[in-house]
Amino acid sequence: MLTRTATAILCLIAQPLSAQDKPPSRRELDKLVEEIVLLDLLTAEGRERQEEILQRTALVPPLRARDVKTWQKKIAKAWEDGRKLEGPGDHWFWPDEKRGRYIVGGEAKKPNGLAITMHGGGVGSGDAGSAASAYGSALSALGLVMVAPEVLEKTELGWTDSGTEEFVLGLVDAALRTWKIAPDRVYFVGHSMGGYGSWALGAHHADRVAAIAPSAGAPTPIRERRGGPIVDLVEGVIPSLRNVYTSIYQSADDPRVPPDPNRFAAEALAKAAERWGGYPHEYWEVEGRGHGAPPGGYEAHVRRIVQTDRNPIPERIVWQPVLAWKHQFYWLSWDRPALNAILQADLDRDANKVAITCSAPTDGLWVLLDDRVLDLERAVTVTVNDVEVFSGIAEPSLATMLRTSRHPDPGLQFVTRVPAFARDRD
Repeated sequence: MLTRTATAILCLIAQPLSAQDKPPSRRELDKLVEEIVLLDLLTAEGRERQEEILQRTALVPPLRARDVKTWQKKIAKAWEDGRKLEGPGDHWFWPDEKRGRYIVGGEAKKPNGLAITMHGGGVGSGDAGSAASAYGSALSALGLVMVAPEVLEKTELGWTDSGTEEFVLGLVDAALRTWKIAPDRVYFVGHSMGGYGSWALGAHHADRVAAIAPSAGAPTPIRERRGGPIVDLVEGVIPSLRNVYTSIYQSADDPRVPPDPNRFAAEALAKAAERWGGYPHEYWEVEGRGHGAPPGGYEAHVRRIVQTDRNPIPERIVWQPVLAWKHQFYWLSWDRPALNAILQADLDRDANKVAITCSAPTDGLWVLLDDRVLDLERAVTVTVNDVEVFSGIAEPSLATMLRTSRHPDPGLQFVTRVPAFARDRD
C-alpha cells in the first residue's frame, strides 16, 4: 500500500508538463526572436525580460547547420526593425525628452564607414556642433558618415559619465541599421576631451571598432602626487586595445593638453606590444600647433586609420574590464566581469583549444564559439591558468545566438558557448 507521500509524488509525475516546461513552438520562437533583439537592456525590465526569453529558448534542442542559417536570417531581419538615425542634420536621440543630441554629416549617401566624432569641452562646456564643423568636410572627403554626439552631461570626463557611453553605443547600433556599413569599419575620433573619449570608449568597446584617432586628448593619467610624474594610466584602456589600430596626434607646445600623458600612453602601448604582441599604433607629435588641429587638418589624421578593418575573431584577446554592464568582448562573455582584472585568451586552432590566464577568478566567464573560432566537429578544450575546465563537443544553441545578438553586428554573433570556469560535476 502506497504512503500518502508516495501517492502525491506519483500524481506529480503523471501530470503533463506545463507550457513553460515544453520547448517553444516555432511560432512562439519567431515572436521571441523579434522581441529580444529590440529590448532595451539599459533598463531592469529589459534585462529581466531577456533572461526570461533566454530561459525559454534554452529548451530548444541543439541546432543543426541548416537551423543555424535559418535563425541567422531571422535575427538579421529582426535587427532591421530596430532604432535608426535621421539623415543629415541636428537631431535628438530621445526627441520627446530633447535629450541625446547628435549631428549627422560627412558622406551620408553611400558611406564606406562610420566615424563617431567626439567633441571637446569640460565642466559646463562643449557641444556636438564644434566637432561636426571641425570634422564634417574631412570625413566626407574620406567617404565616412559622421555621427557627432553630444555628451549627456557636461562634466570633466563627459564621455564616460551619466550614461553617455551607453548612448554612443546606441548610436553605433542605430547607424549600422540606417546605412549599409560594414561593422568592421567603425572608427572613434575626437579632439581634446573628444580625444580622451576616443581613447576610453575605443578601449572599453575595442571589439566594436577598427581604429581610433585621438587628437590632443589622452587617457586619464595617474600621478604620484599632484603635479608629479605620471606613473600609470587609468584602468581599462591600454590592455584592451591589443587589436585596435591607434593613431595619436599631439602638439608638443599644447598649453591645454600637454604632451606628457599621450607620450606616456604611446610608450605604454609599445610595452604592451612587447608583453602581449599586437597594439598597432603610431604617435604623431609636431611643434607649433598649440591646441589646434594637426597639420593638414583632421582629414590628414583620420586618413591614417581609414584603411583599417576590424578583426572580430583575433587569435589573442587581452581584456581589462571596467564596466559592469559590458558582458561580451570579442569571443568572450562574462556574466559578472571581474573589474580591473587582466585577462588573456589565446586560440590554438591546431589543438582546438582556448588557453586563458586571468588575475582574478573567472566565475561566469564563457568562450563563444562558431566555425570561425574553432572546429565544432571536434572536442573543444578550455584551460584557465593551466587547469582544464572544459573538454567536449560544443553544440549550437539558439539561446547563445540570441545572447550574442544584442547589437546588429553579425561579426560578434556566435552559435554556442562553453564555460571558462570550473563547474561542479555530478
